[in-house]
Amino acid sequence: QVQLVESGGGLVQAGGSLRLSCAASGSIFSIRAMGWYRQAPGKQRELVARITSGLVTNYADSVKGRFTISRDNAKNTVYLQMNSLKPEDTAVYYCGLGYGPDYWGQGTQVTVSS
Repeated sequence: QVQLVESGGGLVQAGGSLRLSCAASGSIFSIRAMGWYRQAPGKQRELVARITSGLVTNYADSVKGRFTISRDNAKNTVYLQMNSLKPEDTAVYYCGLGYGPDYWGQGTQVTVSS
């Protein structure tokens, strides 16, 4: 059974930065794509960024140039560095394992004040 645990969310002013982490249990982490998703109140969950096992990355247009996804397979951890945060980035952020994704974390709240 795979477990994903996010951390690093919080309250930040517009223009600030946060770094989210997602630690995964299990031995399949290094061979699977990992993604960060977010869901704002009243909106559908959306893909923010994804990184493949071969370190290919893709981003939602709304975060390109501001967010960076990375992974450390030795630590079974994926990161999301978020810079130049905007109030519209406010959401619960989830990490997901695989393209489905097949597994979800519990989510971490990010709130950006104007």
